[in-house]
Amino acid sequence: MEYVEKKKVNIASISLYLGIVLVFVVFEMVCILCGKKFITINNIFNIITQSSITSIIAIGASLVIITGGIDLSVGSIVGFVGILGGLLIKNQTPLFASVLLCIIAGALLGLANGILVSYGKVPSFIVTLGTMQAVRGLALLINGGQPVSAFPPGLEKIMCTKLFSAIPIAIVYVLISYALMVFVMGSTRFGRYVYAFGGNKNAARLSGVATKRIELFVYILCGIFAAIGGVMLLSRLTYADPNAGSGYEMNAIAATVIGGISLSGGRGKLINTLIGAILLSTLTSGLQILNVATYYQSIVVGVVIVAAVFADKQKERKSE
Repeated sequence: MEYVEKKKVNIASISLYLGIVLVFVVFEMVCILCGKKFITINNIFNIITQSSITSIIAIGASLVIITGGIDLSVGSIVGFVGILGGLLIKNQTPLFASVLLCIIAGALLGLANGILVSYGKVPSFIVTLGTMQAVRGLALLINGGQPVSAFPPGLEKIMCTKLFSAIPIAIVYVLISYALMVFVMGSTRFGRYVYAFGGNKNAARLSGVATKRIELFVYILCGIFAAIGGVMLLSRLTYADPNAGSGYEMNAIAATVIGGISLSGGRGKLINTLIGAILLSTLTSGLQILNVATYYQSIVVGVVIVAAVFADKQKERKSE
């Protein structure tokens, strides 16, 4: 039985990888017919760089979804962290200290979500819908709804640095983050407990898992990764807008679902979330190169998300 389950997971993973290759091939063929090029080293780097913030935020979103929950507040945390970091840096706080304080702020916001969900027993959808609004309001409040700009030099290096004058540093952040969390989820007790929690919360508790603490820590991690995404966005834009980050919660959830992580919890590989984020970025990039209007791009992405959810539900029915 275990062998059959692993075989199903492997087939799903292979299908996802083949899917992204197919998307690249299709866009390349269409672009050639239009007299353009899609598969170039620069464009591949650009696609991965463009997906980097979503990829980082989606790590935390994936952990929450594996537990059977959902976090809608990550986009607002991105915006709040951007304003907080912008104000700190503009007021001459050292860059490292500013980044650290931003990550701590994200952890505290995740802690608030986690306490309400795990100890308050309020559904995660309701909690994070509320904190999404509250944190966005806080982002608008702390600087009177005004953006922050004109930063001293140094901030842009977080995202604009290139290794060997070629490889964007954002790709390195993504690879390190996923390597670390894939190891944690696949080779540590914490990772096994997270999957056990998502698979059957009551069974996990009866087997000795501290389910409340596991769930709480997952939301803290989600806040931390959202904060890292916020710092990356601030560095990329060198401009802090209290409305920034809007939509990132949907992109992160979309990457997770496209990556095959079950919305019911307990199943899915974290590395596939990265593939899901890159697939989303590939679709967007290809449509932009073909000069497809933005509203059509949204329709295509929406259809892909619905198809991914439908496929997930079909797999669940077959496994029952």
